[in-house]
Amino acid sequence: MSLKKYTTKDIAKLADVSRGTVDRVLHSRGKVSEVAEKKVRKVLEEIDYQPNVIARTLRENKITQIATLLPSPEVDSFWKKPMIGINEALNSYSTFGVAVKQYFYDQNDKSNFESVARELIDSKPDGILTAPLFKKEAMAFFDQCHSLGLPYTTFNTDISESQYACFIGQDLYQSGRIAADLMFKTQKKNGKILIFHFDEEISNSPHMQEKERGFKDYFAEHDTNAQTFETFNLIDDIENNVKTILNNALNNENISGIFVTTSKTFEIAKFLKPELKSFPLIGYDLVDENVKNLKSGKIDFLINQNPKKQAFQGIHYLTELLVFKKVIPSKELLPIDIITKENISTYL
Repeated sequence: MSLKKYTTKDIAKLADVSRGTVDRVLHSRGKVSEVAEKKVRKVLEEIDYQPNVIARTLRENKITQIATLLPSPEVDSFWKKPMIGINEALNSYSTFGVAVKQYFYDQNDKSNFESVARELIDSKPDGILTAPLFKKEAMAFFDQCHSLGLPYTTFNTDISESQYACFIGQDLYQSGRIAADLMFKTQKKNGKILIFHFDEEISNSPHMQEKERGFKDYFAEHDTNAQTFETFNLIDDIENNVKTILNNALNNENISGIFVTTSKTFEIAKFLKPELKSFPLIGYDLVDENVKNLKSGKIDFLINQNPKKQAFQGIHYLTELLVFKKVIPSKELLPIDIITKENISTYL
C-alpha cells in the first residue's frame, strides 16, 4: 500500500483527465465516458487509493441507518449478549455516520415477529441485522427486503434459502455432532438419550433441527444399535413439564445422556443432583444460570455460540458494505468452543 496521500488533483494528473471527472468517478455521480473512467480506475488501482471515509461522511452529513431485529432479551436473557455486541459495533462505527435502531420481537409469538418486521420496514433503514427464529415468517420478511433492495445480514440461524448479504454464526449441524461426540466419549452406559428443544416450535426452527440432525447422525455412524432417543419440544409450562418428564425417565428408564439444543439447559439442571447424576448433560451458551450449573457439576459441557461476536460482525459487515462499499463474505463461520467448569473462567 502506498503511504502517499493522493488528492483528486494528483489522480487527475496521473490519469490525464479533469478533477471533475475524478470526482464523478469517486462518488459515482454524473456522466463519465467509458474511456475516462477506465483511466481513472486504473490509476486508483495502481496507487491503492483509500478514500477518507470520515471526511466524506462529515462533508455529506450522511447517516447510514441500520435496523436490528432480535428476540426480546426480556423474554430470554440469551439475547442480552448480542445487544452488547451491537452497541460495541456502534461505538466503533458511529464516527463514520452509522446509526442503529433496535427492534425486538417475542420469540414465542410469530405474529409479533411479523408486526415488528413491518414496523422496521416502514422505518426505511439502509440495512438490517436480524436473528430469524421463525423460518416461514422470516422468509416472507426476507422476500420483502429483497424486493426493496434492502441488504441484510443474519446471525444465530442460517436460513440458507434466503438471500442474505452475510450469515455469521456456527455450523449448527457440526455443533450437534460435537455434542454427540462429547456424549459418546463420556457416557458411562448405553441407554436412552433425551433431547430437549425449548421455547420454539421445532418444525419452524431450523437452528434446532440442524443441531438434532447432527447429533443423531453422529450416533448413527458410531453406535447404531446401542442408543435410543426421545425428543421433547417444550413451549408452555416448561418447569412442570420438565419435572414430570425427568421424574418418569429417571425412575423408569435407563437414561444415558441429555442434550439440550438451546440456552435453556439450566431448566434440566435445576432438577438434578450432581452426586446422583450418572449421565452427561450437554447444552449451549454462557447465560448466567448455565454457568452456575456448569460450575456446580450439574451441567457437564456447554457449547459457546459467542452471540456477542456474531452480532458485532453483523454490524461490521453491513458497515463494510454500505459505508466502505466493500465486497463482504457471504458467510462467516465462528469456532465451536467447548466449555467445561475447568476453562469457564477464561470465557468470563
